[in-house]
Amino acid sequence: MPTKVDLLDHGYVELVDVWGSDEDIVRAARMSTNKGFQGWEKDEKLLAYLYNHKHMTPFEMAGMIIEVQAPIFVFREWMRHRSMSYNELSARYTPLPDINYIPSIDRLMINAGGGNKQAWTIKDAKELTETNARAFQVALAEKYRDCEFLYREALADGVPKELARVCIPVGRYSRMRASANLRNWLAFLTLRMDENAQLEIRLYAEAAANMLRGSFPKTMRLFDDSRN
Repeated sequence: MPTKVDLLDHGYVELVDVWGSDEDIVRAARMSTNKGFQGWEKDEKLLAYLYNHKHMTPFEMAGMIIEVQAPIFVFREWMRHRSMSYNELSARYTPLPDINYIPSIDRLMINAGGGNKQAWTIKDAKELTETNARAFQVALAEKYRDCEFLYREALADGVPKELARVCIPVGRYSRMRASANLRNWLAFLTLRMDENAQLEIRLYAEAAANMLRGSFPKTMRLFDDSRN
């Protein structure tokens, strides 16, 4: 089971804690009959029945905490899942590290030709070329430097940290811890591993799924089978 996975150019997902197990899910379901866990020869069918028929409350008896370093725009998509608990690095209290996301050429060229309708929304936009993609990388790095200079100058001039941060771009990396029970992780993965999800958050979701597979192999097998 991976405990830390590097993502994008400076990001990562790191396992912090796991609680519960596939067996605990079955035990929770059997509370209604006071029979407890009876062995996987019998209870594997019960686990599958619970999952396939959307009896999801027993899956709330297990969960995972991870630490994540990702661009701020990824966090904004992630935090739409309000069933998780989050604690993020706060630029009100400490300066954000000067770490910024620059998409690779391969990433920039994925949508060339208008294959992704969500990304291809600017009327009369030209088709992206590799030359223009490299120019964008150079210009983006320069703007990051400008923003960092303004940010540090503001801090040095005594501007409150909570206001100096307003120039920080959404490509800046931040860090957070995210905690959820297994039911809500599965809901997150269903949406964020979908092929229509933005690539960046999809990579983070896939890393989280791999960590869950190490601790909840039977539940995650049911999840994977449901996606095929």
